[in-house]
Amino acid sequence: MRRDELKIFDSEAVASGLDYPGCIRIVSEAMQALSAGRTKQLLRTMIHMGEGRTFAQMPGALADDDMFGAKMISVFPDPARPGSRRHRGVVMLFEPDEGRPVCIADAEEITHIRTAAATAVGTDALARPDAKTLLLVGTGGQVRTHLQALPLVRDFDRILIWGRHPEKAQAIADEEGARVAVPIAVAYDLQTACGEADVICTLTGAKEPLVFGDWIRPGTHVNLVGSSGPGPVEVDTPLVAKSRFIADSRASALDAAAEFLVAREAGAVSDDHIVAEIGEVLLGQIEGRRTAEEITIYKSLGHAVQDLAATAHLYRSAPEQ
Repeated sequence: MRRDELKIFDSEAVASGLDYPGCIRIVSEAMQALSAGRTKQLLRTMIHMGEGRTFAQMPGALADDDMFGAKMISVFPDPARPGSRRHRGVVMLFEPDEGRPVCIADAEEITHIRTAAATAVGTDALARPDAKTLLLVGTGGQVRTHLQALPLVRDFDRILIWGRHPEKAQAIADEEGARVAVPIAVAYDLQTACGEADVICTLTGAKEPLVFGDWIRPGTHVNLVGSSGPGPVEVDTPLVAKSRFIADSRASALDAAAEFLVAREAGAVSDDHIVAEIGEVLLGQIEGRRTAEEITIYKSLGHAVQDLAATAHLYRSAPEQ
């Protein structure tokens, strides 16, 4: 490859080149580096382009002597799936010696895989070791990647999928069943499924709570993934209030973690309810789960350093053309 040539990864190249075990390891390292202050990133900035349409920018650097760059994405309604939105864009990487751009990767596929990897990191750190039942709430693209990532960190013996349209959940179960070595079933009643689950992942575009504190049994771990900005919430305030609440970034959670912000506005929690960043838990600085009965929440907002670390891993591991 010429010195000034860009490596370009389309969605197929990202999907084939970014392996889940490697991405889980890379994201874990990135979150530890973030909490240790070794990375640099700005809070996500968003330009609203009309109803339901957003252009977002996420710049960052893995270190002074490592890759830096940005993710730029549009979040627009998906005409093929009414009520849902797609994240389209690019991740741009620069090398640290001369500041040359060296890589462009499809941001939608990077986001799908690294988000699932981040959920796996949070689950591995916070869920009970004996967790056996996984519940995925939603039927969008994130469900498929979470089906690949979560069984890598816990020995589940059952996976449940709930969606507003059971036929969509059934289609995912049928299509993914051959790739996932765990029985997958459709959950027709969300309250019942929540009461059976050891690990719950909310992966929806819901604007109002779908999952309620009264439904969650002691010892459950909940990953809040679907809402990435103020406004839409996937769970209610009582669940937030009674949980041990851990975020991927404290600064980002105080700015954009919708479920936490709603609970704080209601007076149910204060800023110190965010007890830790997941990186602090991984570094052993703050305890994650303290008891088998504790309800834990991992709030995933997604960060530039996750995208950059995943893309850098893809770039460095790709064969020369």
